[in-house]
Amino acid sequence: MQTTPLENFIEYKAQTGMQCGNYAIDVPPLNAGEQYRFHFDATACVGCRCCEVACNEQNNNPADVKWRRVGEMEGGVFPQVMQLFNSMSCNHCIDPACLIGCPTESYIKIEATGIVVHDDETCIGCQYCTWNCPYGVPVYHEERHIVTKCHMCHERLDVGQSPACVQACPSGAIMIETVNIERWTSEQMDDQGNMPYLPDARLTNATTRYTLPENLEAVMDDMIERDEHLLKPAHSELPLVFMTVLTQVSLGAFAALMLGNVLSLFGLSTPNWVMAVAALIPAALGLPLSALHLGRPLRAMTAMKNIKTSWLSREALALGIFVGMMTLNVLWYAIGIPKGLHVIFELLTLGVGVYGIYAQSMIYRIAARPSWNRMTTNLKFFGVGYVGFALMALVALMQHVESAVTPLLATALVAAAAQAFFSYEDRRTLKKNGAYAYQLQRTLRLYRELFSRQVTIRAVMFVVGALLMPLLVLVLAGAGAHTAAVAVLILSIVLSMGSELVDRFLFYATVVPLGMAGSFFVGKQR
Repeated sequence: MQTTPLENFIEYKAQTGMQCGNYAIDVPPLNAGEQYRFHFDATACVGCRCCEVACNEQNNNPADVKWRRVGEMEGGVFPQVMQLFNSMSCNHCIDPACLIGCPTESYIKIEATGIVVHDDETCIGCQYCTWNCPYGVPVYHEERHIVTKCHMCHERLDVGQSPACVQACPSGAIMIETVNIERWTSEQMDDQGNMPYLPDARLTNATTRYTLPENLEAVMDDMIERDEHLLKPAHSELPLVFMTVLTQVSLGAFAALMLGNVLSLFGLSTPNWVMAVAALIPAALGLPLSALHLGRPLRAMTAMKNIKTSWLSREALALGIFVGMMTLNVLWYAIGIPKGLHVIFELLTLGVGVYGIYAQSMIYRIAARPSWNRMTTNLKFFGVGYVGFALMALVALMQHVESAVTPLLATALVAAAAQAFFSYEDRRTLKKNGAYAYQLQRTLRLYRELFSRQVTIRAVMFVVGALLMPLLVLVLAGAGAHTAAVAVLILSIVLSMGSELVDRFLFYATVVPLGMAGSFFVGKQR
């Protein structure tokens, strides 16, 4: 009697031990130094996306929240052509970037199995892990206001059942297996842990093993990502645009205030509480705005939980202390304390503020976002402080402390010139060749093709507001035209602040993250 194709397939599975379609899974017990991992066979995958559907059904996720995604590549010249798929979920890395960066310690690497799971209850939806992961695995769930990710269906593994993606794959391209961590990192990872167009497995010591076609090298020069023609801006992160710029302005203003207090020891004019309030206001307004970026803003205080490894936790704590110390500083100006003690306190306050902005800039120094992971990010974040010096000059001018106006504006001009150089270098270095040239060049294309108008607006506002108008203010102040000098300086600060806000918007919107190739439908990744 002739067998049916279905019967043939069932027999083939039985003979080969194929995991697909089985509710039960025979995974060897873990020995010391081992963990579970995925094995993806690219020679077997047909790109049907059954794994995506099964994962969403199993975990009750909406269509735009994908814990497993299928990417597409193709290459070669007829008749030697190749279509290559990559089905990827969490790589359950040995050194997971999501866990290291999470400010609320919401990621846990289960010691017994090596599986990386996410604790939904403690997540505040900051989405920092979606930036940190080089593979774009964590995904924001808008309905739940938190980030979610693949957990290898560990609750099914615990009772001997296969994960949903493994069970659903009709060609047996996805499997679960054990891996010896030491052997993997020292001998096997470079040969078996990498996939074309996927970030290097050693960035996080990813554990997924890949089986690739034997003739892949013959067509690699012609291989392209199926979504490379798509050029989309990233999320604009408007709350963070305002928060970062405002806190950086406050740092510059406070530096000017402290410098004035130090110089007062040598007989120059002493700053007053009005100037201290002016330095405080930008940060006092900006810092709470960061909570609007969170999915669960009422839990914002828990962002300070992971001081040990998360730059976000360090930023939140340092800037919170900075604002508190600046508030106390206003009181000390009002009631008066010994000058020497006051200067020491302001030096400590400035140190905390400097560390806070440094931590803020280091949030973005992550391998997964090449256009952020450059020294110009740190320099430009501190460079915004020139606006703070101009703000202090305005307060001094309005209070008729003319002796302080010229040195403050001169410092603001020098700092603005430095910021212009940092901005030039930031754009110039996008043209560099190297490991991440593809992402950097796409960022440059975003600047040129989608945001050319904003780039022009930023440049005009900066030149006029940060460079030309302060020079005019110096001339007007020297000529005794006080009212005109105040008006021009106010406009100068507005234009300078506007230029930095536009530049920060572009910073977020033009970033091109690492990720998998040909992933048309990546869901809510940021």
